[in-house]
Amino acid sequence: MDNKLSEKEKMLAGKPYKAFVPELIEERTAAKRLVWEFNNLPPDETERGKELIKKLFGKTGENFVIENLFRCDYGYNIHIGENFFANYNCVILDCARVEIGDNVLLAPNVGIYAAGHPVHPMPRKEEYEFAAPISIGDNVWIGGNVVINPGIKIGENSVIGAGSVVTKDIPPNVIAMGNPCRVFREITEEDKLYYFKKMRF
Repeated sequence: MDNKLSEKEKMLAGKPYKAFVPELIEERTAAKRLVWEFNNLPPDETERGKELIKKLFGKTGENFVIENLFRCDYGYNIHIGENFFANYNCVILDCARVEIGDNVLLAPNVGIYAAGHPVHPMPRKEEYEFAAPISIGDNVWIGGNVVINPGIKIGENSVIGAGSVVTKDIPPNVIAMGNPCRVFREITEEDKLYYFKKMRF
């Protein structure tokens, strides 16, 4: 391990690091203050909510909606595109970069976890953690109660079925579901005709 790097530098480089050092505690505390204020705003103060999210995140589009309750670790590692929507109880553990494209929809209770711990108990007892970036492409819809694990890429236009646990990359233009999440089928031009199952527009 490279002892010349700070714990934050190790975290951002995908190396084993220790999270409970003053610099990272301060940054998480600053994020928690903004998240607390966001989650406790009156429901009609949407513009103030957007201001707080813009201050918290590394990048946002102009048009986005995040319902409360929302949680994250640092905020500055979260980059969202235009027309982003996160429904209730979204959790993003952004110890590494979380890149989310345009027109992405998150259903309630989605967990995006760039953070992880070693499998062996000894380094866990020594408080080592790691983080790996997550990328979600344009036009992705992620169903309720989905968990996305560290280091995952989800290709553009894909749909992740409710309750899935995503442990491997998902290609573009597919419906994927299950635990572990697997490709069910490709999305086709015929799908444009229906809004739900075989119910036509």
